[in-house]
Amino acid sequence: MTNQLVIAMVKELRQASAKNKAPIWSKIAQMAQKPNIARRLVNVGRINEVTADNDIIIVPGKVLGTGNIYHKITLCSFSISTAAAKKIIGAGGKIISHSEMVSRFPTGKGVRIIG
Repeated sequence: MTNQLVIAMVKELRQASAKNKAPIWSKIAQMAQKPNIARRLVNVGRINEVTADNDIIIVPGKVLGTGNIYHKITLCSFSISTAAAKKIIGAGGKIISHSEMVSRFPTGKGVRIIG
C-alpha cells in the first residue's frame, strides 16, 4: 500500500513538470514511487563535498547527520534526520518542502539531484 502523502506529492510533481515543461519534477516523481528500500541515503558530509555555497539540491531519499556542512544550501528531501536538519540550519541553510521547491524554481533551473 502506498502512502497517500506520496501519491499527492507525485501528482503535484507531475503536474508541475507538465505545466512548466520541467523534466526534473517528473524524474523526482518517478523516484518517489520507488519502494523505501530503493531510496537513497545521503550523509551531510557527502552533501558538503559535492555542493558549493548557496546550491539548491533535492535528495530523493533520506538525509542523515553523519559529517558536517560548512556552507549554506537550500535542501528538499523526502526525509531528513533531526541531526542533519540541525547541521544544515546551523550552517545557514534552508530546508524546504517539495511544494515550496516547485513554486520557487518552477522550471527546475539551478536545482541539482544528489544521491
